[in-house]
Amino acid sequence: MKYREIISRLASAGVEDPGFEAGVLISHFCGISAAALPLMREEDFENAELFAAVERRCGRYPLQYIIGTWDFCTEVYRVSPDCLIPRPETELLVERAAAMIPDGESFLDLCTGSGCIAVSTLARLPHSRAVAVDFYDGALAKARENALLNGVGERLDIKKCDLLASGAGESVCGGENFFALLSNPPYVKSADMACLDPELYAEPSTALDGGEDGLIFYRSILREFAPRIKDGGFMLFEAGYDTARDVAAIGEGYGFDCEVIPDLSGLDRMILMSKKGLSHLDAEGVIGFSSGVQAYAREPERV
Repeated sequence: MKYREIISRLASAGVEDPGFEAGVLISHFCGISAAALPLMREEDFENAELFAAVERRCGRYPLQYIIGTWDFCTEVYRVSPDCLIPRPETELLVERAAAMIPDGESFLDLCTGSGCIAVSTLARLPHSRAVAVDFYDGALAKARENALLNGVGERLDIKKCDLLASGAGESVCGGENFFALLSNPPYVKSADMACLDPELYAEPSTALDGGEDGLIFYRSILREFAPRIKDGGFMLFEAGYDTARDVAAIGEGYGFDCEVIPDLSGLDRMILMSKKGLSHLDAEGVIGFSSGVQAYAREPERV
C-alpha cells in the first residue's frame, strides 16, 4: 500500500487530516522518519500491522489508541481506552497553571485520567508535588505509568476516590491544604453524548458524561474542595464552550473571583477561580454559598 493510497483511504473514511495521520501510521509501524516520508510517496509499504492499523483508523478508531502513545506539551504519554486522549486545548491549562503555581507549592489534579495535567505541570515545577485523583483503576494505572515514564513518579501521589461522593475532600486531602486545584472533569451534557464524533465513542464515556447539564462534577468539586485551597491560591478548570460561564457562576457562588479564558480558537475553555480571604469559612459555610449543590451530591448512574 502506497503513502498516497493510505491518505486517500483515510480521507474517504472522513478522517480530518489524512496526510498527517498517514504519516504517523507509516512512521510508527514501518520505522520511517517523518522527514523521509515525502520522498517515499510511491513506495509500497508491505506491512501487515500497518494495513490492520489503516483499517481500524478507517473505522474511526482513534489514532492515539492505535499507536499507544501521544505527545502532550513536551512529554510523551501512553494511552489506552482506560483514559481520555490528551488534547492540545488542555496544554493551555498546564501552561497557565505552571506559570501561576510557585515552585515548591503542592496542587491537586482531579479526574486525572492519563495523568497528563499533573505530570506535565510537575515537569515544569521541579520542587512541587501533587495529588492526582481518579475513580477508575485503569486510569489510575495509566497515570502511574505516565508519571514514571516522565520522571515525576516520586512527586505524584495517586489516589482513588469518587469525587461525587460526600466526604471526597476529606478522603483526598486529610488535613492538608493545597495552593491550586486543576481539573478537566467530564463536562458533556448527557443528552449530547449521542451526538459526539465517532472517535469519541472509543473513549471512556465516564470521562465525558457530565450529567444532565454538564455541571455535576464542578458542583461536587467546589463543594468538597473549595475549603482546601490556600488563601492566594486558585482553581483552574477546563470546560465546554457552552458551559464555561455556568461553571464560573458556580465558583462565584463560593466566593471565588472568576475569569473565563478562551482557547486558541476563541471559544470559552478555562475558568480561573482565584481565592482571596476565604480561610474563615469551614465546609458548611462554603456550601451555603451555592444553591442546589446538595441535589448534585451524587451522579444518578455512571455510564
